[in-house]
Amino acid sequence: MQRTGIARLPLHYGKAPRYLVVRMHKLAKEMVTIIVDEYGSDEFLRRISDPFWFQALGCVLGYDWHSSGVTTVLTGILKQAVNIQEHGIAVCGGKGKVSRQTPIEIGNVGEKLGFASDNIEALRYASKMSAKVDNAAIQAGYQLYHHAFFIAEDGRWAVVQQGMCVQDRTARRYHWISDNVKSFVSEPHNAIVGDVKREIVLDMTAKESEECRKASVDIVKEPPKKLARMVLSVRPVFQKSLSEWLPRTVHNTWKEYPIDVLSMPRNINWKTMQEVYEFQPSNYEELLGFKGVGPATVRGLALIADLIYGEKPSWKDPVKYSFAYGGKDGVPFPVDRKAMDKSIQILRQAIEGAKIGDYEKMRSLQRLKQFVPESNRLPS
Repeated sequence: MQRTGIARLPLHYGKAPRYLVVRMHKLAKEMVTIIVDEYGSDEFLRRISDPFWFQALGCVLGYDWHSSGVTTVLTGILKQAVNIQEHGIAVCGGKGKVSRQTPIEIGNVGEKLGFASDNIEALRYASKMSAKVDNAAIQAGYQLYHHAFFIAEDGRWAVVQQGMCVQDRTARRYHWISDNVKSFVSEPHNAIVGDVKREIVLDMTAKESEECRKASVDIVKEPPKKLARMVLSVRPVFQKSLSEWLPRTVHNTWKEYPIDVLSMPRNINWKTMQEVYEFQPSNYEELLGFKGVGPATVRGLALIADLIYGEKPSWKDPVKYSFAYGGKDGVPFPVDRKAMDKSIQILRQAIEGAKIGDYEKMRSLQRLKQFVPESNRLPS
């Protein structure tokens, strides 16, 4: 993973007011047009997959900087504002039930862009696996409820999706871009941002989990009866001496935040395990992508691989505290001036060139000022 970070994303309910949505739509359309004309669709996808630029764009358009609604509202606005014919980019999916229409929408977009059927299926697969990874392979207590899939006319894609934790009312956003995905199950994200860093998280996409992934595949290739005996053999560990097995640093966190990453699933879908056994997956990606293999199965296999075969998964949360472009005191890293200046330049040019009213332009530039160093600011 190239970039991780943290942003405050408390869950907010309700809808964006109509007056704001109308203006966001107008401004977003003009900004996207200018960005694509100046830098191309690939740069737009790259920027969307940058969580800090994404957050800044939401702020410039006028939405709450700290709200989880930035994700759902901004991607919804972009879905309306971005046009295939005009921008060479399409946005599929969305929030809740709309996200389930993503495969159909990808097919429609692919046909309009003249993609071959194999390319359309590859895009559908990317959409499916990105959601499967963030729902099952990384277990931190967040359930996905939003999935936006961006497609460029050259076949490149990006994903912005978000999960919620009902226990502490926080959200976590996941950013993907096709250029950085060498494997869907080995550190595929461009970034993961959230409000809370957990003391312990099951991360099967981490490099440290590679041997555990291999062991999980080997386990499901065994007859289900043997797998059942493995489950029975390790259950007493969790019933009797779980506190001794767990890292000491997570004891208090476990009491404060009882997520399921440390519990052996009570029920295993043995019908699915029989089908997986008959399928004989050749790698972890095939196993994870198999229909019916969800968080419980992933967690159960990881715990068996750990306790029986000694192949430990990563228990580190992939979210790490960071600033958008670094900190002025060098913590957690020095300010990346070049990246910051480029983001400012792109947003400023897009605003200045947008065909919108002076009022909206002035307000957007004022909001942009909070991201701009004093020496680089436009005169008021």
